[in-house]
Amino acid sequence: MTQARQTDASMIDRQVGERVRRRRILLGLTQDQLAEVLGISYQQIQKYETGANRISAGRLAQIAEALEVQPGWFFGSVERTDSAGSSSRAVIELVRNFSRIEDERVRTHLMALVRALAGSVEETEEVAESGVVEAEGVARPQPDTRF
Repeated sequence: MTQARQTDASMIDRQVGERVRRRRILLGLTQDQLAEVLGISYQQIQKYETGANRISAGRLAQIAEALEVQPGWFFGSVERTDSAGSSSRAVIELVRNFSRIEDERVRTHLMALVRALAGSVEETEEVAESGVVEAEGVARPQPDTRF
């Protein structure tokens, strides 16, 4: 195998490991908990997540099942964040907390706010059709007049 192909394979190993880590954290699992489900050590999970050890196809299928995703999910494109990973941690925390909001209206309004702040005109218009009023290019939730 040429040097370039080895590098590509290592990058994929790191990407798959990063996706394992992100999904594990998103589900609120520790390395110990995931390792217990898989019948391996938490050190092995660490090695998988850093890309130090490759994950076999069979093990990847087990991990996918434990993390409630399809095996192909681990190969999706992964955007790069800063080297400290603080952006990905913030996204994980945001998703985790958002999923805890039980009131669907609050979730809808929060999504409209996020879209407006991000400047996503197309998506904001979609939300406007579902009960959020758009004024002056900013999505604003309709006031709740029910008490």
